[in-house]
Amino acid sequence: MLWSLLKILVFVALIALLAFGAGILMETAGGVQITVSGTEYTLGALQSVIAMVLLVVMVWLFLKLLSLLLATLKFLNGDDTALSRFFDKGRERKGYQALADGLMALASGEGRLAMAKAARAEKFLQKPELTDLLTAQAAEMSGDTKKATEVYKRLITNQSTRFVGVRGIMKQKLSEGDTETARKLAEKALAMRPKHEEVQDTLLKLQAQAQDWTGARHTLSTKLKTGTLPRDVFKRRDAVLALSAAGAIVEEGASLQQQEQAIEANRLSPDLVPAAAMAARAYIAKGKKRNATQVLKKAWGVQPHPDLARAFAEIEPEETAQQRVTRFAQLTKLRPQHDETRLMMAELHIVAEDFPEARRALGDLFEHAPDARALTLMAAVERGEGSSDAVVQGWLARALTAPRGPQWICDNCHHIHAVWAPVCEHCSSFDTLAWTTPDTPEIASATGVHMLPLIIGTPQEAQGPKEDIADIALVMSDILPPDVVIGKTEAK
Repeated sequence: MLWSLLKILVFVALIALLAFGAGILMETAGGVQITVSGTEYTLGALQSVIAMVLLVVMVWLFLKLLSLLLATLKFLNGDDTALSRFFDKGRERKGYQALADGLMALASGEGRLAMAKAARAEKFLQKPELTDLLTAQAAEMSGDTKKATEVYKRLITNQSTRFVGVRGIMKQKLSEGDTETARKLAEKALAMRPKHEEVQDTLLKLQAQAQDWTGARHTLSTKLKTGTLPRDVFKRRDAVLALSAAGAIVEEGASLQQQEQAIEANRLSPDLVPAAAMAARAYIAKGKKRNATQVLKKAWGVQPHPDLARAFAEIEPEETAQQRVTRFAQLTKLRPQHDETRLMMAELHIVAEDFPEARRALGDLFEHAPDARALTLMAAVERGEGSSDAVVQGWLARALTAPRGPQWICDNCHHIHAVWAPVCEHCSSFDTLAWTTPDTPEIASATGVHMLPLIIGTPQEAQGPKEDIADIALVMSDILPPDVVIGKTEAK
């Protein structure tokens, strides 16, 4: 209310001031005399002031009209003016509407419609950095790879859209199966955007497939630095890559560098079974049996595995069966109740022809974990203790239809592998193999039981000396993992 009162007072004061000024002007003598074409015009003081105000207004209107005329001339000449901006705003509105319609069509799976909307948006907007991406994705959806490639190449020429273009062509090469070109493009894309997680994963996968272990380890380090990979996962995968770089250390003529890489892989991830086995063989090749024993014991304490047992046997290849049983006690006391420990000890006692001890080692494995390996070992024990052929054949018949037990299985596609590998041979995933039991039991042959006579012979042919008992444990070699029985060559 005070503000309103103040405004009223100011208004009254102004009116009073103007009235007072006008009164003074009317009482003032003299004025302005103007001569036009011989005619004199005499204006009083007040009239002179009014004439001056009108002159100022007329000059202002003249300048405005002149500006409008110049703007019209510039518009006709093609220059940017308010009038041209008005029409440009309409085109921009139509362009963005077409762009929005194109995105909706792309999300709805209508590739052809999305391409048409992208072309319309380009016509109105003249912004290829927006419309080219929509055109490329719509062309890919429609199956027009030639058009998509053309657009992606156009995007590469623009600094702001270069990464998008490189990534688009990379994905096209992947879909075409050209992994070598895709890998080179992924390297360029990663150089432009080191923090892009999808490009990191794609490049790492392609490098692993190409066995570029050095490049893969560099990419893995980039993932760690950019925070897209936890440190514990990094350490394991770095160990996998170091292990892969080492190659087959057991092959004759393995280089010193391969041996060191195998040892490094085990240092990075001591619980990685293949790394521990390879590192142990590297130490054996160097004559460092104590180091090999320590590596295998540490890994066995985490995860007992047949590969570790085989490597442990290679430390002393010339020992007798009884000496091997004694030496393997170093492993068995680490995880005495683990299924793999019990199976390993049963195999060792069978080779040593200590069948009661082998039965005690197996315990109730054939009841709570009745896989082919445990049932085959029970058949060997029964034969060694002099059971009838019917009993032995009964165990083998069960083994023929039993699952194989733990195997190397890809966590991604569930493909079963005979041996460990850094990359899944089925889906090409990196570091996805785990030693587990398949969720779905394998389907055994319906004629498996009828093949028993071909495997072990008739009851008359099956009679043999006790020295052949260890061979019973190998009778199911077609369904057991390779070299599963410890001491196969030392049975005699």
